[in-house]
Amino acid sequence: MSTIDTNTLEQAGLLRQPKAEPKQGQLGQEQFLELMVTQLRNQDPFKPLESGEFLGQLAQFGTVSGIEDMQQSLKELAGSLTSNQALQAASLVGRQVYVPAQEAWLPPAGTVTGAVDNPEGARDVVVGVYDFAGRLVTTVAAAGSGPQANFHWDGTDAQGEPAAPGFYQLRAVGRQGDTSLSLDTLVRGGVESVSIDRYTGGLSLTVTGLGEVDLGKVRQIG
Repeated sequence: MSTIDTNTLEQAGLLRQPKAEPKQGQLGQEQFLELMVTQLRNQDPFKPLESGEFLGQLAQFGTVSGIEDMQQSLKELAGSLTSNQALQAASLVGRQVYVPAQEAWLPPAGTVTGAVDNPEGARDVVVGVYDFAGRLVTTVAAAGSGPQANFHWDGTDAQGEPAAPGFYQLRAVGRQGDTSLSLDTLVRGGVESVSIDRYTGGLSLTVTGLGEVDLGKVRQIG
């Protein structure tokens, strides 16, 4: 019994070659262009690549290239904005800022300054100062018209004695007609430093007595 050489079958085009498994992953820009050039070089001269199909492939190539260029541009823009924000935030070092807080640090022989968010225009706004056992230490009247009312605690209790240094809770209330409203407080503190999150690029400030505060939470400067 005679045998047929596989080379003979292959030359006659009767032997099918096993299909290569496609590699996982996206086709890169360089590989796409290389495939296009190869296709043009090896096209049948009697059946050239139709112009519509050729232009469609070019459009796909241009789209891929355009998306990559846009992504790079957006990345550069984001980096530029972050750098610009960092420079602006650095200018806050040594300045005073107001940030939302329900507690404040009273330094030795020091005071606490802040403001009350009063968007509803409540009257008779007062700030209660409490220790962390929940005992009322003193109350401070807030003054000023508009969406914010300012307050200043001189660090003494209701009897005029100096309060111990430490953290104190702040609870602001006001009146609107016969209704009592609970209001949010802002505390003033000095900016000690600025930091950038290495993963998100977010900016934060280290504020005296308040710790690390997100830059976006700053409500007022000065």
